[in-house]
Amino acid sequence: MCGIAGFMTNNGAPVDPALLDRLSAGILHRGPDGEGRHVARDVGLVQRRLAIIDLKTGDQPFHEPGGGSIMANGEIYNYVELRAAMQNVAFSSQGDCEPPLYLYRWYGLGFAERLRGMYAIAIHDQSNDTLVLSRDPFGIKPLCYAETPSGFAFASEPQALIAAGVVPAKVDPLRRGELLQLQYTTGADTIFQGISRLLPGETIVVKAGRVVERRRIPALPPGPPQPIDEDTALKRLDAVLEDSVKVHQRSDVPYAMFLSGGLDSTAVLAMMARLNPRPVVAYTAFFPGTAAHDERDYARAAVAATGAEHVEVPFDEEDFWALLPQVAAAMDEPAADYATLPTFKLAQEARKRFKVVLSGEGGDEMLAGYGRYRMMSRPWWFLRKLIRRGAFTSLGVLRQTPEHWRDGIAAAEREASSGGRSRLQVAQAADCAHWLPNDLLTKLDRCLMANALEGRTPFLDPEVANFAFILPDELKLREDRGKWLLRRWVDQRVPAVKPFAPKRGFTVPVAEWIARRGPELGDLLARQPAIDEIALPGAVRALFANPVGRRGFACWVLLFYALWHRRHIEGKRPDGGVFETLRN
Repeated sequence: MCGIAGFMTNNGAPVDPALLDRLSAGILHRGPDGEGRHVARDVGLVQRRLAIIDLKTGDQPFHEPGGGSIMANGEIYNYVELRAAMQNVAFSSQGDCEPPLYLYRWYGLGFAERLRGMYAIAIHDQSNDTLVLSRDPFGIKPLCYAETPSGFAFASEPQALIAAGVVPAKVDPLRRGELLQLQYTTGADTIFQGISRLLPGETIVVKAGRVVERRRIPALPPGPPQPIDEDTALKRLDAVLEDSVKVHQRSDVPYAMFLSGGLDSTAVLAMMARLNPRPVVAYTAFFPGTAAHDERDYARAAVAATGAEHVEVPFDEEDFWALLPQVAAAMDEPAADYATLPTFKLAQEARKRFKVVLSGEGGDEMLAGYGRYRMMSRPWWFLRKLIRRGAFTSLGVLRQTPEHWRDGIAAAEREASSGGRSRLQVAQAADCAHWLPNDLLTKLDRCLMANALEGRTPFLDPEVANFAFILPDELKLREDRGKWLLRRWVDQRVPAVKPFAPKRGFTVPVAEWIARRGPELGDLLARQPAIDEIALPGAVRALFANPVGRRGFACWVLLFYALWHRRHIEGKRPDGGVFETLRN
């Protein structure tokens, strides 16, 4: 795990070493264990390493005799199989290179179709003067780029491109409107003008500093649900989950896991307990002194049943005011998601002992856990009621109502509605295209990598997806419950967590904390230039005077955006807690 960045000039000139220094500095937090560089002709690549596998021999770049060099961020889980398959390649003993580089030389741009894992890859092919970038199909690992007058730049995070002086920090108004209404942005354009991101599963070819070719591989299998009986499906779920957790545990350093108490993380813990001779260390966040609901009791039951070591991490109001500026600074691709807060603190605590954590992220998308999925059996006239309402719709707070903020979701839904898929599959596939990579996985990547911690997601694995996505709808949704098959699996192995009992999920009491200092905070925010640009000061003050229901969520989005803007647009680093940062 690490960060990567690089530049290709558009006139064949060598890359400025000072630019590579700045790019490397911009991704230092992602890989504090070492730096690698590759400079040849008109291309320069840098990598910051977080040493997890092959601690002594895993330094990058890797090269092969055909003129290819690779730098990558991520883990390839079919590494052993690929190495074995490449043994008969004629040049396999002539250079020190990773299997993806062999595959690229053997299969060309189709190399990514044969990879199992999470990755962002950069290959410089001197034989044809091209730069090839590729991102994993679920978008677990980030990769962004900018085409500038002097050439093509890329990095794991947009803030590295801005800090290096490649592009100025300017907000795209359309993407800002999307952020305000949705809490994240969708599609290829980031919120920064001039910076794009590779889409999940996308591979691009760059020549003379310009993108000349694109191709993309899907995360989910095509076609409608396939018939399978419940007992057979349970056995196959056990097999694919065991296989996925096993490969996601591949590490030369100790690993732990994040346990919310929900079904997904409980299933990961149960499988880790099966596969590990020592107790698994599980980290759980909770919110003392508030009315917020958490599932700590279920987490404790899972820990007791599996013999895990449980680390309960409190996140209180003091943490909220102290850590939020750091969280907003880490989230350069903004996702105004409450869950960034406990995720960031869990990462801080886990990093004291570990470099790798597994999580249950993706289980809801793969096995249909969200409450909205249960509406898929309703008639279309009812489904129209599910169209998402923006956070600021009808509140009268913004100076101008954002336009086109649902375009990204609508495009994902259209793309997902093909090949005879069921309504449920369409909803799952759309979420996998926009919500998952741009909110949930961005949150996980930035909060963990800000603390030099690698996150792994066993549910977001090709083997799991190829099994789960084409399950019959009735094995996902039954008796007004989602994740039916996973509930059955957990009930057989960890019945103490009561997988069929009604659960309320994981909540963070942000509105409750904001309400305690609402008038003071509202006045301070109304005077922020970033907020004054988009909202009516009087309406902002009135909003924070009564932050209940939707109003409370809108308050949170404005607070997050103000702190994000100070760091990533105004260039001001966090200076203490929320109030200190906003006053300075």
